[in-house]
Amino acid sequence: MSYVYGVDLGGTTVKIGIFSDEGVMKDKWEIPTRTDDGGAYILSDIAESIKKYDAEHGITKADIKGVGLDVPGPVQEDGTVLKCVNLGWGVFNAAKELEKLVGLPVKVGNDANYATLGEMWQGGGKGHQNLVMVTLGTGVGGGIIINGKIVSGTNGAGGEVGHITIDPKETDLCNCGKRGCLEQYASATGIVRLAQKTLNSTDKPSKLRTVQYISAKEIFDAAKEGDELANDLVDELGQKLGYALAAIAAVVDPEVFVIGGGVSKAGQILLDVTKKHYQEYAFHACRNAGFELATLGNDAGMYGSAYSVIQ
Repeated sequence: MSYVYGVDLGGTTVKIGIFSDEGVMKDKWEIPTRTDDGGAYILSDIAESIKKYDAEHGITKADIKGVGLDVPGPVQEDGTVLKCVNLGWGVFNAAKELEKLVGLPVKVGNDANYATLGEMWQGGGKGHQNLVMVTLGTGVGGGIIINGKIVSGTNGAGGEVGHITIDPKETDLCNCGKRGCLEQYASATGIVRLAQKTLNSTDKPSKLRTVQYISAKEIFDAAKEGDELANDLVDELGQKLGYALAAIAAVVDPEVFVIGGGVSKAGQILLDVTKKHYQEYAFHACRNAGFELATLGNDAGMYGSAYSVIQ
């Protein structure tokens, strides 16, 4: 049997998985991300961890097709990383560097893009070759796949759906420095921001007024229980997200949108409200795109990294 390694590199933890080339995860483990000295030890730590696992399990280089690695930043086609602020990395070819260290073929890509590949291969997008993934977490990320291939763009910024401007009149700044980005409304922090604004500007009764620290989960739970103000907030998130996805669909025409990230744990209520508004705004030929929840959770990056080697 041949194997492939999928490595998901985060700011605090490196997740490493070993897969069969059919997509079955055989094992997974974590090591800390050492960001000291400008992240100088990260790749050597990954290489050592893989070599140690191989030695302990009697796996030889002949058994391994390669290593896929995702990183939290833009990556060019040849594996050149264009700065990863969270890791302390500047611009360098991470694929070539890791290849030297492990003695195996290496593919490197952006973490959101590789998570999208993972969901296409074994997750919510399985069976589809044209899909858009949107990750609703602290921020809003995403990835676009056309004919089974990631669209990363000239600067590795393809799929940055969170920074589509959907309200040019917004006065608050997004973390990216712009105003009116999707991330300001459809992220976990975004819906909480809207909730606090709404609670301060209206007298409408709501269970949320009794909650000391409002979270996205509290808002969706209140909406499911029939809280009118919470439902208004969920509807506004769905309106903004549906509007953005309709614009994306007019460009890439996906078979399915896969929604992941912490906010997606709200489940069907999120899919329903997003789809309702999407269908209001979408061009008629794109209107029947499917909506699915991501299923791989925190393992999506490992799956996608592994798939990048064998695709």
